[in-house]
Amino acid sequence: MASLSQVTVLGNFSIDRVDDRPPSAGGCPVFALMALKSLRRDGRVIARMAPQDGWLFDALLSDADELAVGLAAETTSAFGLRYTDGRRVLTVDAISDPWTVADIEAAEIKTNWVHVAPLLRGDFPSPVLEAIAAAGHLISYDGQGLVRAPRRGSLQLDGKFDRALLRWITVLKLNGEEAAALGGGEFDQAQAERLEVSEILVTFGAEGCDLYLEGRKAHIPARPITGVHTTGTGDAFMVAYLSDRAEGVLPVAAAENASSVVADLLEKRRMTEGAEQSITGF
Repeated sequence: MASLSQVTVLGNFSIDRVDDRPPSAGGCPVFALMALKSLRRDGRVIARMAPQDGWLFDALLSDADELAVGLAAETTSAFGLRYTDGRRVLTVDAISDPWTVADIEAAEIKTNWVHVAPLLRGDFPSPVLEAIAAAGHLISYDGQGLVRAPRRGSLQLDGKFDRALLRWITVLKLNGEEAAALGGGEFDQAQAERLEVSEILVTFGAEGCDLYLEGRKAHIPARPITGVHTTGTGDAFMVAYLSDRAEGVLPVAAAENASSVVADLLEKRRMTEGAEQSITGF
């Protein structure tokens, strides 16, 4: 049985088509699982995909021991990713069906903290978050689920989300682009207060992150690591942050440690994979 001091990650697998390479396994569950294993943190990852696409994820799940569980969905999320001059351009190729309260019941969550990681708005409707919160769990939420429009084609960001979602969220994670989409431009203290979420993390890659805590803002610097791709580092950041929060570590210290963890992971990636073009925006 999982400990209350651990973290459960909920999200959809995705079929990623990067440039002209063969399809690869993507989505927060992939990178959260890698982070848990690399950091030797305890936790559990619950991921959904269509059974006919299991061939892409079966090896990952079978190698995960008891860290990951797969649930069935009607459709597997799919994205196209193209990298040009260090920038990522995303297209939405397929949209998975929304999570349901029945999915949450099937997940059998036993941890205090739950990280909800939607790929698009609508992946986790408000009643699903309400069911998680009603069961006594604290919810961390990836802001992709607020600003990524659920439409096929070129990925579009906007702030047209269901504000009822915010009622159930304790920690909200955004990157700089997502924060700008929510705020209609620069994201600041006033914007953070209007969201009425206790802890908001806005990450800026090598420029660190801003942590908004009920009326005050703290900036956490990053240790820049160049010459390596940063895919999945936002997921690793949140795994580290929430693992510490689950152990009672205060938000600023947890964010500082998560920033250091990501830098260490990138250094390791650079050594093991060789120098690659730096990618921003994660």
